[in-house]
Amino acid sequence: MASNIDLEAPTPTAEEEVPFDYAKRAQWLRAAILGANDGLLSIASLLMGVGAVKEDAKTMILTGIAGLVAGAFSMGIGELVSVYSQLDIEVAQIEREKKSPTVVNTEKDEERLPNPFQAAGASAFAFAVGAVIPLLAASFIKTYLVRLGVVVAVVTVALVAFGLIGAVLGKAPPLRSTARVVIGGWLAMGVTFGLTKAVGKGVLG
Repeated sequence: MASNIDLEAPTPTAEEEVPFDYAKRAQWLRAAILGANDGLLSIASLLMGVGAVKEDAKTMILTGIAGLVAGAFSMGIGELVSVYSQLDIEVAQIEREKKSPTVVNTEKDEERLPNPFQAAGASAFAFAVGAVIPLLAASFIKTYLVRLGVVVAVVTVALVAFGLIGAVLGKAPPLRSTARVVIGGWLAMGVTFGLTKAVGKGVLG
């Protein structure tokens, strides 16, 4: 009898198992990488711009911290507003479907609704993580030219890492994708440094 009971015990079916949403995870990871990349380039370019006209480390670090806080809040609030707009549209669509006699089940759609606060927090956090990288690189070096060089070197390494991760998530050619990210980062830092230097000489010089 015991063996019969064991044989007849219910086993989980494929329908009962909840499949892991790998596509959703990839989207979150991609958004996190983009947010971190924004923070990295924004603060690195800001530091280079300030470094073009001010050689002391304190000014660079304070400017970078202000940029980190402002950028993280800006990213978070922007994401909150954007996702809330998306949420309103999807909720309205679900309400219309509930009134339709042809739609039977809308529970799955409700489970997939975006969370504005979660998205805002993730966006702000990702930006801050990226922004901390150039800040840390500049914080412990007193020599002006060495500080700028270290910031560029550290940011380049981070850009390569972000480019490779983005290529893997997007299934793009790693070399081409990474090269685009790195060249774009160099351009952002170089143009910011050059323009600030020119304006500083014209206005302050």
